[in-house]
Amino acid sequence: MQQLNTLLVTAYAKAPQGTAMYETYKHAGIVLEIDKLTHKIVDAEFTFITELAQNFFRRMLIDFDFTADINILIERIEEHYLAPSSGAVIVALKSAQKRYLEKIAK
Repeated sequence: MQQLNTLLVTAYAKAPQGTAMYETYKHAGIVLEIDKLTHKIVDAEFTFITELAQNFFRRMLIDFDFTADINILIERIEEHYLAPSSGAVIVALKSAQKRYLEKIAK
């Protein structure tokens, strides 16, 4: 059996009503693959409708140290992602980091 050096962390937040994300998924979901040694995000996926949005967020998050101040990432999202679902994405991201930090503290 191959030993994995990464963890998969997921989190969700309610999507804003009236958005395509809400109509399709009802929530904003995030799945992050994180290197256990460096704590850097090596891959990311979101419940976005378009491939462009998926790729945009993937590029924004890859290589971010998930033990670092999450506000750095939140500021980046607020500056570069202008959509009704930005708040839900931020809530899901905060939840994912909380789950990850609790896991590595054990």
